[in-house]
Amino acid sequence: MLRLLLLLSLPVVFFAFSVSLETLQQYLPSLPFVADKPTIYCYGSITTLDSTSREFTPGCLSVNSDGTFNSPFSATEPQILRRGWPVNLSKHVIPGLWDGHAHLFQYGEMLGTVKVYNTHSIPEILEQICDYHMQHPTSGTKGNWIKGNGWDQSLLPDGMPMASDLPESLYVLLYRVDVHCIWVSRAVLDLLGDEPPVSPPGGSIPSPGVFCDDAMDLVLPFVPSPTREEKRLFVKTAQKSLHSYGIVGMHDAGVVVDDRELYVEMAEKGELKLRVYAMIQCRALNTFCPEEAEMVKREDGMVTVASVKLFADGALGSWGAALLEPYSDDPTTNGTMLLAPSALTEVTSQWARAGYTVCIHAIGDFANRAAIAAISSASPSSAGFRIEHAQIIHPDDQKRLFSLKIIPSIQPTHATSDQFYALARLGEERVQKSAYRMKSFLPLKPVLGSDFPVEPPSVLAGIYAAVTRRDPKTGKSVGGGGGWHTDEVLTIGEALRGFTRNVAAAAGMKKAGKIEGGAWADWVVLDKRLEESKQGWEWLRDETAVKETWVAGKRVFMRGDETKS
Repeated sequence: MLRLLLLLSLPVVFFAFSVSLETLQQYLPSLPFVADKPTIYCYGSITTLDSTSREFTPGCLSVNSDGTFNSPFSATEPQILRRGWPVNLSKHVIPGLWDGHAHLFQYGEMLGTVKVYNTHSIPEILEQICDYHMQHPTSGTKGNWIKGNGWDQSLLPDGMPMASDLPESLYVLLYRVDVHCIWVSRAVLDLLGDEPPVSPPGGSIPSPGVFCDDAMDLVLPFVPSPTREEKRLFVKTAQKSLHSYGIVGMHDAGVVVDDRELYVEMAEKGELKLRVYAMIQCRALNTFCPEEAEMVKREDGMVTVASVKLFADGALGSWGAALLEPYSDDPTTNGTMLLAPSALTEVTSQWARAGYTVCIHAIGDFANRAAIAAISSASPSSAGFRIEHAQIIHPDDQKRLFSLKIIPSIQPTHATSDQFYALARLGEERVQKSAYRMKSFLPLKPVLGSDFPVEPPSVLAGIYAAVTRRDPKTGKSVGGGGGWHTDEVLTIGEALRGFTRNVAAAAGMKKAGKIEGGAWADWVVLDKRLEESKQGWEWLRDETAVKETWVAGKRVFMRGDETKS
């Protein structure tokens, strides 16, 4: 009988020992007999954004050796000190931040070129070009052009610039701030021949030397392409900068096949330390190219390819957004569709049948109507399909957005940048009823981003724009400091989810955007807590607010040690 009792008790003892070992493994990592024990880090607070959206104050992260979280847990300061765990109670943790719509190669290249953002005169732009040319004496030659980004004709006293405003003998190409127009020098124009260039359908040439949307294709074939090694450097430079903003991953909105292959190669070599969800863009824009779009889904989550990027129209700032009614400040135009609605419907359906998520750039209300119709035609295989920007949507089409469960991919800083000319472009009624919705779309779990390099990549600045509807650069808005159309503001929590969990969900990533057991161990250390209060929101504009960034359990950025990669 005694022997039977002993045998029956063995499973109980074994179970108790297993639970004890698991507990010891989690909370006593210094014990030498625990194999593959997690590493513990403790902070003043931890916001998990998991299914219960817990907050531990103070709290500790338990990180496995495979780069995933074990489990976050609460602990008192005496407990933390007694265990000897690394602790910084003055710092606060949130999940790793994601940008839901951006351009990685372009950002990396921009960091090393002429930057003319927020310039208010031609002489100011010329000074930037001159400084760059002096630092790079061979720049401006036929094989080594001077490139740049950021001009905005709405800031220039004479409006749209011309080729004659740039140095005549140098090869200069400057992208408009929205990257939908280029401004080139006389030397570049001469490459096009003696006859004045004629814009193709889907483009415009608003002044000699300025080419918008599809008209850019007249010039871009003459521009020297970056080499593979230069692109590798762009990625390394970009990810180092992005980590300083707390960004652990991004949706790259337009990746051609060569760039996709470079991402995979860098991931395999351990050079890619930023998670990339790549939207494929065909070499021939707005076409069906399955041979260029091989799907990729790495187990470590560093590269994912399962979607495609299409373009319906241009941008509002250059009068390229396609509108149902003419522009209020230029009644001669309704903007530009980059392909006919029927063609957009056909190519969307082709990609849907091939199993890809379709993401359609649409800014104007006509373009958004066409994008919604195209996605509707692909139903029921269109679950998770997105409209990139979704800036101006007619109230009737807003209802269809909900009925089809289309995800809006929104950039909060576009509203705070465009506010200074949106009323002139659109008129009061369209601005009031159709433009720059955020709160209205909250049930659709909008994906939030910046569209860098169009806007700065700071996610905290994006959160500031979302919760205040004020310009992060100045803290101001049209009509004063109260915020532009504040009925569309988000709470801090809603904005944070837009840059974390919503981005992850739209990509089908169950391990991103949160802190919980089994999720990727990506987190950001801030010097202040994100709180549901209007007090102290100005600190979100401070680019030094991010103190550390961690990806897969490894620190990739620490403020004060910017050499860390």
